[in-house]
Amino acid sequence: MSVDLTSQEDTNRRMLRARDEMDRRYAEPLDVPHLAAIAHLSASQFGRVFKSVYGETPHRYLQRRRVERAMTLLRQTDRPVTDVAWDVGFASLGTFSRTFSNVVGCSPTEFRAQHAPVAVPSCFIAAWTRPRTAATTVVSEKQAGVDPA
Repeated sequence: MSVDLTSQEDTNRRMLRARDEMDRRYAEPLDVPHLAAIAHLSASQFGRVFKSVYGETPHRYLQRRRVERAMTLLRQTDRPVTDVAWDVGFASLGTFSRTFSNVVGCSPTEFRAQHAPVAVPSCFIAAWTRPRTAATTVVSEKQAGVDPA
C-alpha cells in the first residue's frame, strides 16, 4: 500500500529528517551540504525552505539547540563555562557567551548563579526553560465569560 503525500507533506518530512540530524549532531560543525542532501535539496534551496518551514535559519536553529543543551549542563554540572561551550559545539567562548546572552537574556555565569539544580527529569526542565523568540499568548475559548456558542 503506497501513501500519496502532498508536495508540502513531502517537503515537511524531508526537512524533519534534516532537523533530526541537526538535533542528533548538535555538537558537531554544521555541514549545510550534508543536511541539504538529507532533504534532497541544494544547499541554497535548503536554507530557504528550512526558514520557511521552521521560521529560522538552519544556523540559528542549531545555535538555539546548542544553547538549550548548555543551559542543562550549566544547571546540572559544575563544569567550567568554557568546557560547556566546547561540549555543545562552540569553538569560541566569546561566540558562546554572546549567543547565549542573546538567546537567554543573561550570561552563562549569571544563568548558572540564578538556576540551581532541580530534581526533575531534564526533559521537563528543557520544556519549561526553552528559549522563546516571540512572546505569544494563547487565549482559551473556555475562559470565564466567553460563550462558545
